[in-house]
Amino acid sequence: MDEKIFKTMEYRKIIDQLTAYSQTALGKKTAEALQPVTDLEDVKRLLQATDEAFKVDRLKGAPGFGGIVDITPAVKRARIGGTLNPHELLGIATTLEGARRIKRYIASMHEEHEVPLLFNLSDTLSEQKPLEDAIKRCIDESAEVLDSASSELASIRRELRGGEVRIREKLDAMIRSSSVSKMLQDQLITIRGDRFVIPVKAEYRAHFGGIVHDQSGSGATLFIEPESIVAMNNKLRETRLREEREIEVILQKLTALVGEQAELLLYDGDVLGQLDFVFAKARLARELKGTLPRMNDRGYLKLKKGRHPLIPAEQVVPIDVELGNQYTTIIVTGPNTGGKTVTLKTIGLLSLMAMSGLFVPAEDGSQLCVFDAIYADIGDEQSIEQSLSTFSSHMTNIISILSRMTPKSLVLLDELGAGTDPAEGSALAIAILEHIHSLGSRMVATTHFSELKAYAYERKGVINASMEFDVATLSPTYRLLVGVPGRSNAFAIAERLGLSERILEYARGEVTEEDMRVENMIASLEQNRLGAEQERETAEQLRREMEELRKRHETELEKLEQQRDKRLEKAEEEASAIIAKARQEAERIIADLRRLALEEGAAVKEHKLIAARKELDEAEPQRRKKAGAARKAAKPPRQIESGDEVMVYSLNQKGHVVELSGSKEAVVQLGIMKMKVSLDDMELIAAAPASKPVQRTVANVKRTRDENVRSELDLRGANLEEALIEVDRFIDEAYLSNLGQIYIIHGKGTGILRTGISDYLRKHKHIKSYRLGNYGEGGTGVTVAELK
Repeated sequence: MDEKIFKTMEYRKIIDQLTAYSQTALGKKTAEALQPVTDLEDVKRLLQATDEAFKVDRLKGAPGFGGIVDITPAVKRARIGGTLNPHELLGIATTLEGARRIKRYIASMHEEHEVPLLFNLSDTLSEQKPLEDAIKRCIDESAEVLDSASSELASIRRELRGGEVRIREKLDAMIRSSSVSKMLQDQLITIRGDRFVIPVKAEYRAHFGGIVHDQSGSGATLFIEPESIVAMNNKLRETRLREEREIEVILQKLTALVGEQAELLLYDGDVLGQLDFVFAKARLARELKGTLPRMNDRGYLKLKKGRHPLIPAEQVVPIDVELGNQYTTIIVTGPNTGGKTVTLKTIGLLSLMAMSGLFVPAEDGSQLCVFDAIYADIGDEQSIEQSLSTFSSHMTNIISILSRMTPKSLVLLDELGAGTDPAEGSALAIAILEHIHSLGSRMVATTHFSELKAYAYERKGVINASMEFDVATLSPTYRLLVGVPGRSNAFAIAERLGLSERILEYARGEVTEEDMRVENMIASLEQNRLGAEQERETAEQLRREMEELRKRHETELEKLEQQRDKRLEKAEEEASAIIAKARQEAERIIADLRRLALEEGAAVKEHKLIAARKELDEAEPQRRKKAGAARKAAKPPRQIESGDEVMVYSLNQKGHVVELSGSKEAVVQLGIMKMKVSLDDMELIAAAPASKPVQRTVANVKRTRDENVRSELDLRGANLEEALIEVDRFIDEAYLSNLGQIYIIHGKGTGILRTGISDYLRKHKHIKSYRLGNYGEGGTGVTVAELK
C-alpha cells in the first residue's frame, strides 16, 4: 500500500505506540515492519492472534519476556566460525531460558482457556536445555567465565591467586620497613598495566631501583615496580596469558555448540519476536479500549461509536457510520472546523488498523472491510516547489487516485472541487463523484457545495451526511449525522453575532425560493431527527432498565428455588433418619417381645407383630423431588423462640416450642410427644406473646499450614515488574500457610532485582525482617525474609 496514505492517516504514529509496547528488540523490529494486509483470511488470522493474546493478558497477564535478547547477529557469526564473547553466549542462554518459560506459560493457559494460534506458534520453540546448561556451567550471570569451566582454567586461576598473594606479601614486607617507607608517598600497593607497583616520592628515584610504570599528574609520585618482584610479575603475566588462551578455548567450544544449533536458534528468535509483537498488540488494544472488529471483503463498513485513536479520550467525539450496504458513497457537508476531516481520517485509520490485525477503538459489533487499497486526498497539498496552486495540487492527486483505484478500494476526498470557481468546481466534483460511484468503489467525500446535496439526494446509492452544529452556542458538536445534509447556518450565526436585521432581510431576499425551500426542508429534517433521537434514547433507557430488572428477578428466583430444594432435601433426609432410628427401636422391642413370649409362653401373635412392622414402614414419607410442590422458604432460625407455634416439615405436624436447645435445635411439643427438632426443619406459624433475644454464633477462621506451599521463590531471569507481582503473590500464600521464613532467589546480576525486592519487602505489612543469604544459603543472590 502507498506510503503516502500512511502519512496522511498518521498510521505510523499508531505503529510507534505499538513498538513502545514491545518488550524485546525482536518484537520492536517486527512491530516497525507492520503493514496492512489485503487478504481476508490473513487479516482474520492476525486478528485472532491479537484476540487470543488479549484474552491471556486479561485473564492471567501477559508472559514476561525478560532475559530475551536479539541473538540473530551472534548466531550468524557462530555459524560462520567466529568466536562469541561471554556476553553474547550469556544472551543466548537467557533467551533459551525465556523461550522455555514462555512456551510453558502459553501451554498452561491453553489448557484452561483455548488459545490455539498462540499455542501452535509457541509450541514450535525448540527446548535446548543442554546448550543452555552448557553455557551456564561456564559463564555466570555477570558474563564472567567460571573457574569450573575447565579443570585447566581452575588450575591456572589457583596459580594466579597464589602468585598475587606472594607478590603482595613481598611488597607488604618492603613498605613496612623503615628504610623504604620514608621514600613512599603512601604505604599502599597498587597496579599499573597488570603489574604490582608502589608509589615512590620523585626525589628518591635515584635511591630506589626498579622499573617506573607511571607517575602522578603533578609528577611528585612515581609508580615503581621494585627489582625484587620483577621476575614474580613476569611469571604472573605469563600465567594471565595462559588464562586468556584457556578462556579462548572454552569460548570456541561453546561457540561451536551454538553453531550446531544455529538454524533452530534463528527460528526461535523469529518466533519470540512474533509472540512479543502479538502481546504488544494486546497491550495497545487495552490502552485504546479497542474491540475485535468483524471483517469482510464485500465492501461493507459499520462503525459503532468509532473514536480516533490519536485524540485524547476526554476530547474525542465518537461517530456512527455505515457504508457499503444501501449506499456506497457518503457526501458530508457542514461548516469548517466541524470535524469533517477528522471523520475521514477516523474511517481511514481504523480501516488500516483492522487490516493490520489491530483492535479498533469502537464498540462491539463494529464491522470493517479488507480493501485492496485506501486512497485519500486530504488537507492542503499545495506545492510551492512545483509551482502548483491548491486546486492543481488536489487535482493531480485525484487524477493519480482515479488511475489506480478499483471497485474494492476505499476513496476519501476532502473539500472536493475547492480552490476554483464555485460553479465549475461543483460541476467537476459531481463528475468525479459520479465516476467513482459508478465504478463501485466505496467513497466518503466532504464538500461545501450545495449542488452536491441535491446530487446525493437524487442519486441511488449516495447519501447525504453532515456534522452537527449548535446554533445556540455557535459551535460544532463534532457528531456525524448520516441522512441529513448540512445547513449553512450563515444567517443564524450572523444574527447571533449582532448583524443588522435590515441587512439580514435583504440577504434573505437574494436567496432563491428553491434554496430557501431546501434550507427549510433541512431544518425540518433536523428537528424531526432530534425529536426521534430523544425518543429513541428514552426508549433505550427504559429497555435497559427493564432488562436489568428481568435479570435481577431471574437471579432471585433461581436463588429461591435452590434454597427451597436444599431445605426440602435436608428435611427429607432428617425425616428418613428419624424414622430409620424409630424402626430400629421398634425392631428391638419386637425382638424382645418374641424372646419374652418364648421364655414365658406368652401368646403374642406373630401376625400382629408383622402388621405392626407394616404400619411402621408405611409411616415413612416418600421423598419429594426438587421440582415438587413449592412451599414458603423457611424463615431464618433466629425468628423461632420459646412458646412459638411451628410447623415441623419432616413430620408434617404442628407443635409448640417448649425451649431452645442450643443454636440449631429446639424441643417441640407435638401432641403428647416431645422431641428435639432442627430449627431448619420447622417454620414459624404464630409467634409467642413474649420474645427472647436470639443467640448468635461467631465463626472463627483458623489458618492452617498447607504442606504443599513452597518456601522459596526463584525469580532469576524475570524483570523487576514481573518479579514484584510474583513476590506479592508468594508472600500472601506463605502468610496464609503460617510459614515463618521464606527464601527469594533473585541472583546476583546487576543488583536491580535485589534492590527492588528489598525496597518492596521493607514496606510490606506481612514482613517482620529480611536479610541477604548467609554462606550456604546463596549469599547475595538470595534474600531471606521472616514473616510476622
